[in-house]
Amino acid sequence: MFKNAVCLALVLPLGRPVALIMPDPPTLDSSSEPAPPKLKIYFLPNLMTAGNLFCGFVALTKIVEADAGTADFNHVIKNALFFILLACIFDLLDGRVARMGGSESPFGREFDSLADLISFGVAPAFLVHRIVLRDVFVLYAEVGWFIASIYLICGALRLARFNCLAAMSGSGGGKEFLGFPIPAAAGLVASLTLFLMWLDERNFPQGKWRYVLPVIMLFLSMMMVSEVRYPTFKKLDLRATRPFTKMVIAAVFIGLLLVLRTKILPFILPIIFTAYLVYGFIRPRISRQIRREIEEEEDDEATGDVEQ
Repeated sequence: MFKNAVCLALVLPLGRPVALIMPDPPTLDSSSEPAPPKLKIYFLPNLMTAGNLFCGFVALTKIVEADAGTADFNHVIKNALFFILLACIFDLLDGRVARMGGSESPFGREFDSLADLISFGVAPAFLVHRIVLRDVFVLYAEVGWFIASIYLICGALRLARFNCLAAMSGSGGGKEFLGFPIPAAAGLVASLTLFLMWLDERNFPQGKWRYVLPVIMLFLSMMMVSEVRYPTFKKLDLRATRPFTKMVIAAVFIGLLLVLRTKILPFILPIIFTAYLVYGFIRPRISRQIRREIEEEEDDEATGDVEQ
C-alpha cells in the first residue's frame, strides 16, 4: 500500500512534522547537446563521380536503343562501349582529385560506389547479355541472363566489402585492392566486346570464340570477390616531375591512340586490362624492388635528380 505513495512529511518522536523537500528533476539544456555531424561534400571529386554515373546511364540508354535489325547497330553499341570506358576515366580521376586536394570523405566513397554499380556493374552486364549471351544461349535464354546477373551481384558484393573495409580501417582503402576492381573488370569486358565486334566487322570466322566472353565474365565475377590483391597505384603522383624520356614516350603513345584509335584500340585496351588482371597473380612472386618500381612514384626531389 505504501510502495507507490509519496511521503510528504516525517513524524519525529516529538510529534512535530518535518517537511521533506524533493529536488526538482534535472532539466536538459538544449545548448549542451552535441550538434549533429555535417556531411563533407566536396565539389570537384563528386562532380567527377557524377560524370561517371552520367556515362553509365548514357551507356544503358544506347544499349536499349540499339536495334540488331538496323544498319547502325554496331555504331550504337560502340558508343555505349565508349561511354563505359569514359566512365573508367572519370572513376580514375575522382579519387586522384580527392587525394590531391585532401578532400576524401565517406560521402564521396559511398557516392562513388553507387555510380560504379551502375557504370561498371549494370551497364556491362546488360551489354554482354544484349549482344552476346542472348545469341549464344538461344535455346536456354535463362542461362544468359543468369551469367549476367552473377557478374552484377559479385560486383555489388565487391563494392560493399570495399566500403566496409575502408570504414573499419578509417582510410580510403589503403594501397591495395582486395579482389579485382570492378572498373577494371568493366573495362576488360568492354574492350573484349569491342575486339569481338572488330573481328565480326571483318568477317573473321569466330566459331567457338563467342563462348569466350561468358566464361570470362564468370571468371571476372569470381576474381572480384576473391582474396587476390591488386595495387591501387595511389603512389603515382600526377604532379611529380618526370624524366624527359618518359614524357616523350607518354606523348607519343597518347598521340598514337588519338590518331590510330580505330585501328589499335581494339588491341591495346584488352592488353592493358588483361595485364592488370594477370599482374595480381604474379605480384606476390616478384621482388619488392621491382614491385616498388612499378607501383610507386620515384621521389626525384629526394635524390636531387630533378628534370627541368
